This record gives sequence, C-alpha cells and structure tokens, in this order.
Amino acid sequence: MKSYPQLYIDGRWTDSKGGRRHIVINPATEQPASEIVLGTAADVDDAVVAARRAFDSFSQTSKADRIALLQRVIEEYQKRIPDIAEAIAIEMGCPISVARTAQAGSGLGHLANALKALEEYDFAEAIGDNLVVREPIGVVALITPWNWPMNQIVAKVGPALAAGCTMILKPSEEAPSSAAIFAEVMDAAGVPAGVFNLLQGDGEGVGTALARHPDIDMVSFTGSTRAGIAVAKNAADTVKRVAQELGGKSPNIILEGAPLDQALPGGAGGVLLNSGQSCVAPTRMLVHRSQHDEAARIVGEIFAAKPVGDPLAEGDHIGPVVNQRQWERIQRLIQQGIDEGATVAAGGPGRPDGHDTGYYVKPTVFANVTPEMTVAREEIFGPVLVIMPYEDEADAIRIANDTPYGLGAYIAGDPAKAKTIVGKLRAGAVFVNAGGLAFDMPFGGYKQSGNGREFGKFGLEEFLEVKSVIGKLPA
Repeated sequence: MKSYPQLYIDGRWTDSKGGRRHIVINPATEQPASEIVLGTAADVDDAVVAARRAFDSFSQTSKADRIALLQRVIEEYQKRIPDIAEAIAIEMGCPISVARTAQAGSGLGHLANALKALEEYDFAEAIGDNLVVREPIGVVALITPWNWPMNQIVAKVGPALAAGCTMILKPSEEAPSSAAIFAEVMDAAGVPAGVFNLLQGDGEGVGTALARHPDIDMVSFTGSTRAGIAVAKNAADTVKRVAQELGGKSPNIILEGAPLDQALPGGAGGVLLNSGQSCVAPTRMLVHRSQHDEAARIVGEIFAAKPVGDPLAEGDHIGPVVNQRQWERIQRLIQQGIDEGATVAAGGPGRPDGHDTGYYVKPTVFANVTPEMTVAREEIFGPVLVIMPYEDEADAIRIANDTPYGLGAYIAGDPAKAKTIVGKLRAGAVFVNAGGLAFDMPFGGYKQSGNGREFGKFGLEEFLEVKSVIGKLPA
C-alpha cells in the first residue's frame, strides 16, 4: 500500500497540524490501495502564508521566466507518466491503457497548451494613449475531482503558473496519489517555494477553509453542482472570484436519417469511456422516433459486448466505478429507470457476471425514455446511456435543452443540418461528428454546469485581473 503521510507546503514535505489518516480503497479489489493524511484549517493557514509570500516575487517574474519554468515541468512530468497512470488505475479504477493515454496524457496536453498560450499571449493592450494590462489575480485555491484527476489538476495548475499566480491544490481524497506524484514533479522542476502547495483533504475540512479564507483571491473548482454551490456560498463573504466546472447531462442528437452504423458508436463510446464517469459524456441519446428501435438494438449490442475487467490489465475494457457509495447510487438509479417504465436494452441492476468483488457496473442502455424520467434528468456518472425518441428537429432541441445543465451537447449527422442547430443548444461546447476535447478550445458550461472557462488562452485569462492605466506613459 502506497503511503503519502505529508503535505507539500512552501517547497517542502511537511507534517499536518492535526490531520487524520485516510485510507483509499481500490475499487476493483475492495482492499486498501493507499493512505494519506487529510489536512486541517491550520494547514490551510500555513499554505496561504507561503503562497502569499511567494506571490510578491513570482507575480513579477518575466514571461520568459515562466516559459522556462513550464518547460521544466513538462520535462519532469514526462518522466512520471507511468507512475501517475498506475496510481489512477489503482485508486479510481480506470483501465491502465486509458490511464496511461487519456488520463495521464491529458496532463501533458494541458501543460503544452498552457506553454503555447503563454508564449503567444500579450499581457498589455493599448487603447489610444491609455493601456490595459492583465496581471495575475493572486493566491488561488484549486479544488479538483477524482474522475479525471490529472486532467483537472493540470488544466488549472498550467494556466495559473503561466499567469504568475501562486496556488494551493486540494485534490479529491478519493484519488490523491497522482496529485502527490505531481507535487514531486513540481519540486523536481524547481518551482519556487510557496508557488505550488499541495493540501490533501476533504471538502468539509480543507475545501471549506480554502473557500472561506480571506487571503485567497480566487477558487477554481471542478466537481458536482451541489458541491460547487457550497463553495460559492463559502466564498461569497470575501467576494473572491469563483470559477466552476460542474455537472452535466449532455444530449447527443442523432439527426433524422443519419446512418446509424456511423452515427451511434461514437456516442456510445463516449459514455463507456472511463466507465461513464465524465461530466461531459453524451449520456442522453436523442433519436428520431422512426429510428428509435433500431438505435436501441445497435447501442444495446455495443454495450452488451463491452468487456468489464481488471483496471491493471491491458485491453479494451472498462473498470469499476470509483467507490461503494457511487456503485450503490448507480444501482438505485438503474432500478428507478426500470420502475418508471424505461426499457432495458442492455445491462441492468447488479454486478456483471464473474465479478462478485469490486464496484463493477453492467454497461446499461435504457430505451423509450421520456424527459420526466429520473434517468433522463439526473447525472448518473456511470456506464448508463438513455435513448429518447423525438418527433422533429424542434422537439429534439427542446428535449436537449430541457435540463438544468449545459456543459456539452453533441450532434451526429449531416454537418450542414447540424450548423442550423448549434446556435440553438444551450451548452458551453457543441461537438459535431467529433470525439474528444480540444485543449486549445474553451471548456466550461452554461446554467448549472458552472461559469468560467478552462483550457488554452481561455484558462489563462481566468487567472488574470484587468487593470486600466489612464494617461500616456513613456515607451
């Protein structure tokens, strides 16, 4: 069992002030995988003092200095990709093949895009004789989830470093080891003391203390909408900036007449990836009524054929979901779908055959789902897809937008027809016959999916304040 008993504060590993031991359970074996120490409000105070002190100098570093720093971080990160991937596979159940590529690889992608954004960014803009300058916002708290641990950590740390901010990272206690390895990367890269600090902890303890702290200037949070609301409320008294990437229930509109053998596999794969534990997964498939039954057959076969297995084994399978609490919630929602009248086209309640141990979920497809059903409205966060029939294009758009979320939306079919729909969908990203994310494009949501944007130059700008300089200055 891996052990990370210390926090990383002010450039060194240090004991917590009153923290408690926390055991992380391997979701495939239900046995202990690793242990950390959950920090305290006193640890938050120490990290804030270190970050505030470091900000005075780091905020004044040159663009060239920060470019060189990011280059060193990239060099050190590449050395640790195998370790990061193994930690993610063991702690949250993502198969090692995906953990090594999409999971750990996304961190490298975000670092490269933060570097590119910094190289190309102009921090000053002349307006007549006056000047607009963009400066680092200050000390930032970065609170990240367990489902894509490196993706979300580096999507924040990269641009925060590029902006000249100092930071305190609180990763999820469900998948903390990859964050500890990342702190080792930052240390090896020579990040100045106090610029990057790692506090392991839970939301109620460290998360709340970070959001409330008067000397923290911004919180960047990724997680559930429920938790995001709590962060915003805790931050309100100090009027700090809060950027949030929250939940989703993304629609996937299959345009009428689209060849189903071409239009369906991408959306199905997007739900199966990471065992459905992705906020932007296309979990609501909207199909014209005339093609609904055939779509249910095809997608049902795809899900039924998807193997489920050991996260440490190579292969094209999915692993377990992250923990028992999440497994039980998914089971409750699957049963609720059945009770409310949805048709099971694949999967259903219980563990897959041959998996009596581990938090494995049968890849499940519901057909004949109506908008008022619970499985159509709640973010399930498991390998569960719902297929909803629509009557015409207007009906498809209405169903797509009938959700409190607005993170992503997908369209499959004729690009010319898709073009007429894009502007009618209330979502922060619309994927047209496309697969994964583009790390140089803004990522974030409408409505209860959050506010603010991450990735590339858009993520960089989240960590900057805008200052007006009125009056002509010498060149």
